[in-house]
Formats: sequence, C-alpha cells, structure tokens
Amino acid sequence: MGKDYYKVLGIARGASEEEIKKAYRKQALRYHPDKNKSPGAEDKFKEIAEAYDVLSDAKKKEIYDQYGEEGLKGSVGGGGRGHSGPNYNYTFHGDPHAMFAEFFGGRSPFDHFFSQNGEDDRDINDPFTGFGMGGMGGMGGFHRPFKSHAGGPRRAHERKKDPPVVHELKVSLEEVFSGCSKKMKISRKRLNPDGCTMRSEDKILTVDIKRGWKEGTKITFPREGDETPTNIPADVVFVVKDKPHPVFRREGSDIIYPAKISLREALCGCTVNAPTLDGRTITVSSRDVVKPGMKKRVTGEGLPLSKCPDKRGDMILDFTVKFPDKLGQSTRDALKQILPP
Repeated sequence: MGKDYYKVLGIARGASEEEIKKAYRKQALRYHPDKNKSPGAEDKFKEIAEAYDVLSDAKKKEIYDQYGEEGLKGSVGGGGRGHSGPNYNYTFHGDPHAMFAEFFGGRSPFDHFFSQNGEDDRDINDPFTGFGMGGMGGMGGFHRPFKSHAGGPRRAHERKKDPPVVHELKVSLEEVFSGCSKKMKISRKRLNPDGCTMRSEDKILTVDIKRGWKEGTKITFPREGDETPTNIPADVVFVVKDKPHPVFRREGSDIIYPAKISLREALCGCTVNAPTLDGRTITVSSRDVVKPGMKKRVTGEGLPLSKCPDKRGDMILDFTVKFPDKLGQSTRDALKQILPP
C-alpha cells in the first residue's frame, strides 16, 4: 500500500486544505530536529514534509488518492483521467527545513531561527562527469510555489533565494602543494525568455585551487543553481576536502611522515630517507635513542601556508620502532650483558 500520508499528518482522508495546513504545522513543530532530539526525529520531520508536499498540491493529491504512493511514484500501472503511476514518477526532492521556513514566512516559531541546507554532497573526480542538480528536484530543493502562512498566494515579486548547494571538492596533497585548476560540469535549470517554461543546460565551473588551501576552504559561485519562476537561484559552493594520501597525513600546513625503523636503529642511531611532495628525497639522521612515538620536525618541508604561500609548514617524522619477533638465546645473553638494567 505504500506510505499513508494522511496518517503521517494525523488527519482523515477528505481533509480540507486548511486542515492539511494545520496538521503540517502541528507535526512539523513537534518533530523539528532543533526541538525534538529523539532518535529518528529528522527522518520523521522529512516524512511529514513529503506528506505535506503531496497533500497540499491538488494534482499530486488527486493521483495519490486514486493510486496511492506506488501510483504517484510510478511503481505501478494505472489508468483513469489521464494519470498513471508510471507516467508521473513523483519523488520528494525538497528540503524539509526550507519548506518549514517557507511555511512560516521566514520567521521562526521557536526562540531562534533554524536554517539548514538540504544539499546532496557529492564529489566529482572526473571533471567532465556531470552531477545533476535537476536530479535533486532543483538545486535549492523545493520550488513549488507555496501559499504564505497567512493563507494568501505568494506574489511573483516575492521570490525567495534557495539555500546554498554544497559539494565536496576532493584534492590531493600534491595539488594543494602546487595549486591547480579543476573544471566541474554542472547541470541546472534555466528560465526561457517567456519567464514561465524552463530548459536544462550544462555549465563548466572552473575552480582555481590556491597553494596551501586548507581543508574546509569554500569556493562560492553566486546564483549558479536552478532557476524557476518562483525562486532565486541558489549559490553553488564547493568545499575543499583532502584526498587520502598513500604516504603522508596532513595537519594544517604540516605533513606527517611515518618513519619505520628497526630496534637496532632506534638504539644505535638511524638515517631515514623521506620523500617530499615535490619529488625530492631528504635524508634525516638521528644519533639519539628513538623511543616509540617519538617525532622529529624537519623545518620548511610541509605545505605552503595558505595566507603566505612563499612560506611552508614542516614535515614531521613520526617514528615507529619495529621490534623483532624473536631472539636467539645467545643474543638474549649478549643483550643482558650490554643493556642497562
């Protein structure tokens, strides 16, 4: 039978438009994650938003009342008044938080205003592999024109800007070291000159990765999201994320190199040949006794500083001592004579 949207909102079939609105208001306030901290509140909050999205729209509600969730989402066949499940293919792509804010006219009914973006974070390693904003029901999510909280229709000039759409942009440590440009292909909706109909188009966004950029750096492309008659396009935001490196680990502008040495080297002195991000090899020697977990800093061999790329962080050798699996009796006797108690 699929989901019972009426049951989700706590109303009976045949409920009026006003009853549907009141039920959504009650349930959304009850299960808003910023108020309700119980496990599953977020999922319930989204389910309530989906139920309201369907039942507050006359066309969706008509199809749902005839064929249920399966018919609405196109998972079963059906006839009747020109509608069938497979031909409609409804999927809820809205942002329940944006719907909540829209319903209350941009004002919070709580002590503070809640805002949360409903983006689908997705990384694109292949620069020409498009990620479909349209597949998310619009980059900002919910584009069906709502009625205002006072019950009147929203006027055309009262378009609201969708919340930013955030995507991870994975970069290697070598790319952060040298700087690079990445081309990201996006698909988005754009209004036709008539101001009513829309078209899909692709666009290439070029992201210039500066030397030394830290993980979490944001690059914003204003209003590159979906455009519809009822919304202002969202900003597209890429957030820098480090790719795992086969050798190094990053700590700010420093890089950590795991230096594995034998017990003999730890006690008698060692020489470590460490690679660098620019393809060189540096030699680091130590005459001191190296204890497990000991670190040695090599100045200026890390990543460029984001605010001053001419300067660099350090490379930190993180020593790991490899102990032998077993010792012969003669070796044990010798060590007992040599090593202090």
